[in-house]
Amino acid sequence: MSYLDRESMEYDVVVVGAGPAGLSAACRLKQLDPELSVCVVEKGSEVGAHILSGAVFEPRALSELFPDWEKRGAPLLTPVAADAIYLLKSAQDAWKVPAMFAPKTMHNTGNYIISLGNLCRWLAEQAEELGVEVFPGFAAASLAIGDDGAVKGVVTSDMGVSSDGEKKDSYVEGIALLARYTLLAEGCRGHLGKQAIAQYGLDEHAEPQHYGLGIKELWKVDPEKHKPGLVVHTAGWPLAESKSAGGGFLYHLEDNQVVVGLITDLSYSNPYVSPFDEFQRYKHHPVISQYLTGGERIAYGARAITKGGIQSLPQLSFPGGMLLGDNGGTLNFAKIKGSHTAMKSGMVAAEAIAASLAASEPQTTLKDFDTRFRASWGFAELQMQRNFGPAQHRWGNVWGAAYAFLDINLFAGKLPWTLSDPHPDYDRLRTTQESRPIAYPKPDGVLSFDKLSSVYLSNTNHEEDQPCHLRLNDPSIPVARNLPRYDEPAQRYCPAGVYEIVESANGKALQINAQNCVHCKTCDIKDPAQNITWVTPEGGGGPNYPNM
Repeated sequence: MSYLDRESMEYDVVVVGAGPAGLSAACRLKQLDPELSVCVVEKGSEVGAHILSGAVFEPRALSELFPDWEKRGAPLLTPVAADAIYLLKSAQDAWKVPAMFAPKTMHNTGNYIISLGNLCRWLAEQAEELGVEVFPGFAAASLAIGDDGAVKGVVTSDMGVSSDGEKKDSYVEGIALLARYTLLAEGCRGHLGKQAIAQYGLDEHAEPQHYGLGIKELWKVDPEKHKPGLVVHTAGWPLAESKSAGGGFLYHLEDNQVVVGLITDLSYSNPYVSPFDEFQRYKHHPVISQYLTGGERIAYGARAITKGGIQSLPQLSFPGGMLLGDNGGTLNFAKIKGSHTAMKSGMVAAEAIAASLAASEPQTTLKDFDTRFRASWGFAELQMQRNFGPAQHRWGNVWGAAYAFLDINLFAGKLPWTLSDPHPDYDRLRTTQESRPIAYPKPDGVLSFDKLSSVYLSNTNHEEDQPCHLRLNDPSIPVARNLPRYDEPAQRYCPAGVYEIVESANGKALQINAQNCVHCKTCDIKDPAQNITWVTPEGGGGPNYPNM
């Protein structure tokens, strides 16, 4: 059905995604021109429901957007009090890296430990006060593309469709949200962003994007072990044992809360690697377990992040719209921070739109946005750290970090070369014959847990009788190709137990437990055959993170 045949609502600007980039764009638009009509559509059941980040937050962009954010009650409650970086040499041993040898991007003086979900809830309140219409629980399912090839808005998903495609009694047809400009701020691997990149060849002159999978838990810990404002980062074990890249973190929030997580670089080559089980092992290291022992795990979640840097940055503008934040790849991986650069991209987009609409002949494709962003401090950060990720891939965490110290600390990112990283993450897997199986320990139910009990703590829920939102381009590939070559790695790279190989009357088959999906997008990224496409389920489905 054409978007022209649907019920529609018209705005000056439609923003897809109520994350830091999308909400910052919406707020800045209304600051610049209160008469503009701006709508934000969010697939989560509420703003913040699908937001997951570490998060140590750099307030630079927030201070530009709302200089009086403290008076307004922004939930930045815990300033960083101390940094600690460890190289975990084994399951028991660690070396604390002297501050003078740490990349300066890892110094967090002036930053805050926050719940990014709560910050987005606050940003949504500011947006609504400015007159932005915010619609949570509605998934933008497809782009509305006009006869001239430009994006005219988005179409929300139909509700009440059964798993076999029939309309149920609860059926409600999706509507077209039409706009002069459409901003895609869906976060990492946004499905509309992915479509726009392919539709308009936006990555034609970029290297493949690179990704990491971040898995995080929120703990309530013993007050005697709680150190508000302490930031701990680690590299090495356990990922180093499988020659995988990545690193861990542990941050002390307010109210005796601690967040702990592990980022596994999705360039890993051993198909037996399970990022979830690596994270469960990680929590047993004494550097980490000293804080968690005696505590209670209260939340769990997972999300992919983009980490390719400027080498992988696509053109951000396209006919009728723009890519914002992690949907375009603006995360600063050397800092392990992307919220402030995402916010900056949204603010710059708003300024480009306001300037275009004020002109006598508004432009359909705002290449001025790309120019403005490349002139901003957000892009300057990415330029300075451009070699951090490729160095990690080439030389591993230890020697990659040594290069980063030389490049960033001593030369401020101005060495006259840019390292290349042209191999996509999905193309890195070796076969099982070339790889060593990994025997992960069973969870003890104290510090380590299984996938299903973890997914329960993510409050994930989907309407069960709906079409599967994890689409196989060729249903035969998982068993015919991936199983013999890689022991079907979807069983292990998914952090929510969505994919299982089961025995059936006709032999082995891939079972997809879509109800478990936490919308991390790892399957869309890491499948070696690029056979899995993540699309939006019904609006409101997925995780419901309370304060992640």
